[in-house]
Amino acid sequence: MPVSVTQPSSETLRTLPGDDVRQIMWRFTDRFDLQMIVQSSRGVARGPVARLVAEGARNTHDWTEAKASLLKAFDESGITSVFLDPEQGGFIEGPKNLALALVAFELAWVDAGAATGSLAGCLALAPIHERGTAAQRDYYLRLCAPAAPGEERQPWRGAFCLTEPIPYVGVETGLLGGKVRIAEWKEGEEPVLQVDKRGRFITNMGFANFVTAAVDSADPRIKGSCMVILHETDPGVWDRGTPARKLVHQLSSTNDPIFGQRVPAGRIIGGYTVKDGVIVPRYSHGEIIEAVFRRTRVTVALMTSAKLLSAVEPVIRYQRGRFRGGEIAEPGSPRYELGLQMKEDVLHRLVDVWATGEAGTSLGFEAARLFDQLDPLERKKEEIFAAEGVGRGSAAFKAMRRYQKDALDCLQHGANCDQPMIQYVVLDSLANVLCPACKLWNTGHGATMMREAVSLMGGYGITEDCPGFLGHKWMDAQLEATYEGPEAVQRRQLSVTMTNELFLAQFHQWIAEMREIAGKRPGTGACTLASAMQLWLWTLNYLQKATDPDGSKLYHSSRQGVTFPLADALCWLLASRYFILDLLELSEKGPANPVVAEGLPGLLSFYTDLCHVQSARAAGEVARVCAELVYGYRPHPAWASQDYEGCFKSEELIAIEAMVPGMSSVATDVVESDGSHPAKEGPCATFDGVEQFIRIRNRLDGCLTGSHLAKERAADALTKVMIPEALDYPA
Repeated sequence: MPVSVTQPSSETLRTLPGDDVRQIMWRFTDRFDLQMIVQSSRGVARGPVARLVAEGARNTHDWTEAKASLLKAFDESGITSVFLDPEQGGFIEGPKNLALALVAFELAWVDAGAATGSLAGCLALAPIHERGTAAQRDYYLRLCAPAAPGEERQPWRGAFCLTEPIPYVGVETGLLGGKVRIAEWKEGEEPVLQVDKRGRFITNMGFANFVTAAVDSADPRIKGSCMVILHETDPGVWDRGTPARKLVHQLSSTNDPIFGQRVPAGRIIGGYTVKDGVIVPRYSHGEIIEAVFRRTRVTVALMTSAKLLSAVEPVIRYQRGRFRGGEIAEPGSPRYELGLQMKEDVLHRLVDVWATGEAGTSLGFEAARLFDQLDPLERKKEEIFAAEGVGRGSAAFKAMRRYQKDALDCLQHGANCDQPMIQYVVLDSLANVLCPACKLWNTGHGATMMREAVSLMGGYGITEDCPGFLGHKWMDAQLEATYEGPEAVQRRQLSVTMTNELFLAQFHQWIAEMREIAGKRPGTGACTLASAMQLWLWTLNYLQKATDPDGSKLYHSSRQGVTFPLADALCWLLASRYFILDLLELSEKGPANPVVAEGLPGLLSFYTDLCHVQSARAAGEVARVCAELVYGYRPHPAWASQDYEGCFKSEELIAIEAMVPGMSSVATDVVESDGSHPAKEGPCATFDGVEQFIRIRNRLDGCLTGSHLAKERAADALTKVMIPEALDYPA
């Protein structure tokens, strides 16, 4: 059978990808509003923010006047208004997840503390936006809008107060030290609540005018937990607390506040009802933060990916100029022009950094776009349930079952998928995976690769004047890995959501999709990725049915040594898949853009190799994790009679050798007539029940063919790509 070999393009990467390329890959070429907010955010990031960092503003954890000047810059640039609807003072119609993600990306390109400070105001409003009453949404979102021309007022700033002081901080959001009681309840009047709360690591607390605080009931007349809005002017204690002594994100204000205030019950987010003399909040604090975090985790994930992509240009510049100025580096010589880039190691490591940044960014922006699709469908679902009289909790869960069945039939048999509820449950099953996946992989593995980027700068990387502030970014990444739930929280969520039959039905389709892409666009690593996806899926199915030697189930919520590594492996697959899909988008839409089209062949050639590198790395991680889990819970055979019954006896081997010459040379486990055996732990392990795993694994290993050739081509492109003379923000 003839084999066709696609030769790599002779074109190579000319310049670093610009805005026109990114707009295509991240799907906002037709969104002028998003393009403008990107430019505005970039102006703030590479202007006021970069100057503050360069001047040493990160050297103090106190909230200073210089840092406070960023708030005005956010207002004037439109960053503050991104979260708001036009009727509330904003300028973007419809869902804003992608818009917020782009703002976070641009700010974090320079400093993640500035990005956090900007996003924290949105986080404070998010509980009100997602679960507040119509009156609450209208009132507070309007208050937070920057003053219109002719208005003389200051916009309100908010803080989100969830985490508690040690020992609860960062451990369990279900354990609330904050309490709410009824302070006064006169007949015919609204109850007055006493809210007592101590916060920990609360962003924006140094200047906040209001707080959305999570509290638990300490009164039999209030049911469960809730979130309450507190104002700085409410009677009682409003103590902003001491600044947290952070090592990172110093351009944001972080304090440990103390509250003890009286507020009207109407400040309960989402409202409440009274049943048998008991206040019943419409939403628990858990229901609110679930709605909030499933969206805001995506923006934090992208903050780390922005750091990795921002590191590429400074590292290339450092590598090329490393030996300039020395006596033996004459202009025009390879040592002068390439510097460290004469060595393969630094190039290969930078390729890995770049590939990780691209894959994480592709995954993060896909999640943001997905939530933009999901938001209107979620509102439609709530309207349908309200019309049908379906409540929340178990009632809503039961009502969803019939739609899930229809959606599964749609995915498996191509039935009608146009119904809003069908679309909702399909997209929701995907969002429940992508959100924790991008947060886990982008910030977790991203922090590891950020350390690699810093190491490529040598000792320069951990100095204050390192170009691109890479040392600061490496440290900041460590905090982002814990934001809105540390890595264990994301793994726990993934271990549940990735077994959803709707998600797995889509995952099945993706395997075929990657094979098809590999046929149309070879060299992307799509076929490698498909084999890795197949291996992961086989392993998941195997582990869900398998038991350990004691008969205990392997795939179980308490066996995190099984579920967590499998969740990690899935993240590698997702990031690589969406990177390939972004490449296809660029390939399809790029020729229509005159700016992109000129250097498109070289750009596509480079990105094809970068996708191949990332897919191969993902395949290696998946193969390692799956092999450890499949074999790691099988007991090793021992030299007991029942374990070596299948071993060759020496006298039997002599007889077989007479009929099959050379057989003795391949027999590894031979037991002598006196019972002696080779000096090792036991007979070699058998592979009963996992033969298919071996076949898939062997095919996956073969799929790695050519991956290092792709890496060498990508590395060679780094020696030729043109970069600006200097960074466009101060050192």
